[in-house]
This record gives sequence, C-alpha cells and structure tokens, in this order.
Amino acid sequence: MKTLEKISALAGKYFAVLVIIAAVISFIFPSAFLVFGSFITLLLGVVMFGMGLTLKPVDFKLIVTKPLPVIIGIAAQYTIMPLVAFGIAYLLRLPPELAAGLVLLGSVPGGTASNVMVYLARGNVALSVAMTSFSTMLAPIMTPLLLYLLAGQWLPVNPVAMFLSIIQVIIIPIILGFLVQRFFPVAVKKSIAVVPLISVTAILIIVTAVTAANAANVASAGALVFAAVFLHNSFGLFLGYFTARLIGLNENDRRAISIEVGMQNSGLGVSLATTHFSPLAALPSVWGAIWHNISGPIIATIWANKSPDKRDVKLKKAN
Repeated sequence: MKTLEKISALAGKYFAVLVIIAAVISFIFPSAFLVFGSFITLLLGVVMFGMGLTLKPVDFKLIVTKPLPVIIGIAAQYTIMPLVAFGIAYLLRLPPELAAGLVLLGSVPGGTASNVMVYLARGNVALSVAMTSFSTMLAPIMTPLLLYLLAGQWLPVNPVAMFLSIIQVIIIPIILGFLVQRFFPVAVKKSIAVVPLISVTAILIIVTAVTAANAANVASAGALVFAAVFLHNSFGLFLGYFTARLIGLNENDRRAISIEVGMQNSGLGVSLATTHFSPLAALPSVWGAIWHNISGPIIATIWANKSPDKRDVKLKKAN
C-alpha cells in the first residue's frame, strides 16, 4: 500500500507532464487508443466517485457561515467563463464544432485539481472546496442552460438530455462516493491515498481516447484551439481575481476565486462533447486538461512566493 501511495503522490505531482506525454503518444499512435473512446463516461464517473470519497459535511459549512465569497465565486464562474468563451469563439472565428466545444468548456463547473492549486498558492482552500462542490452540484442546471443560450447557434443542444447525462456522470457518482465514506470511514481512510492515482489514470485514458479520435484535427487545428484555450484560461484567472478584488475580498479569497474560475472540469467537457456533439467538439476540453494543469502550477508557484500584504491580513482577521 505504501508503494501505491508513493506512486499516487508522484502521479498527482507530475500530472501535467503525464497528460502531455499521454496526448503525444496517442497522437503518434492513435489506433492503439481508439478502443478507450467508449469508456469515457465510465471513467469520468470513476473520477467523480473519488471526489465524493473526499467530501465531508464541513465542506458545505462555508455557504452558511460565510456565503458571500462562495456566491460571488460561483456567479463569476458561470458568467465569466461561458461569456469569454463565446467572445473568443467569435473573435477567432472558430468552426461551429470547436466554437461549441469552447463554450462547453466554459460552461462546466470547476475542476477538482483547482483545490490543490489553491492550497499551493496559499489561498483559501475551504472556499475553493466549497466552490468546486457547489458549482458541480449546480452543473446539471447551469451547463445545459448556458450551452442552449450560447452555443445553440453553432450546434443543436438538447438541454434535457445533457441534464440527464450530468446527473448520471457527475451527481450520482459523487453521492455514491459520499455515502461510501460516510458509512465505511475506516475502509476509505485506509485507501484514500491511492484515489488520486486512480483519478489521474482515468483522466489520462480519457485524454488518450479523445486525442486519438482527433489525431487529424490536432494536426490541422491544434494551434488555433490551443490559442483559444490559452486566452480563455488567462481571462478566467485575471477576471476571477479582479472580480473578487472589486467586491473587497481579501487576498486569500481572491486567489481561490481566481483559480476556481480559471480551471474547469475538462473531463466533464470531454464526456459531454463526445456524447452530445462530436469528437472534434471535445478538442478544446482536451487542450484544457493539458493547459489548465500547466498554468495552475505556474500561478500557484508565483503566489506561493508572494505573501498577502498587511492590509489583506488585517482584513482577513477582521472577517
């Protein structure tokens, strides 16, 4: 078990590198990974089950005791990211499938890796976890609605079918994971250290499957899609931070909201795109899985070496 725990820790630490390696290998040898395409939904369910195993009632306490930062953060996430994606799609004149895929990436909830990034950035981890949890719970409503309003001009969107998909792929596995750790805490405590390894493996397989299915598209449109994802993520990080600062939140909260807004659940984007649109529409979410896990550690490292100023420390103590 200790060996698995060490491997799990390494997999989490070098996740971005592993994602890049997986994408490159599946791009060079696509035929070897096409078989995994039919398992994307199942694999994402495994990742969400792992998230459920880590949730505790205390994670939801913040919305009651200090709701403003959570509400502001989630509102920013579900407005900034889809609208920025919509604007970038028009600005870069993306083809319909890629445009819809970028809006989809902007309309999914925050990714679980954001919690780790906020911790490394010395931000408010409790706020980060609360935002991830609540934005995920809102996803069955918000994601189909935003797609219907913003992406319907490019591709037909069935919000009811997408609602059911998110319930099946996200909500049910999370609830099952939560119930397992609630009723079998000893067993979960013994095995929780290897959950990151299982989640990383599942995401890597998802990346290889979609990259293999889009090998030709990566070659022809890869640079354009990466530019769109890079701009989308950058605007999300900046506007998330700026919004939190505008509201008067302290530096720790600003960092948490910035990273939460900027980092999306790209795995859900891949699953929904391949199920309801096409493999090409999943390409922005694949690039998102790669780039978010590069930009996240970069900004976390910068902030980790920059302490909040004295005014922010006083503000935090006052709150």
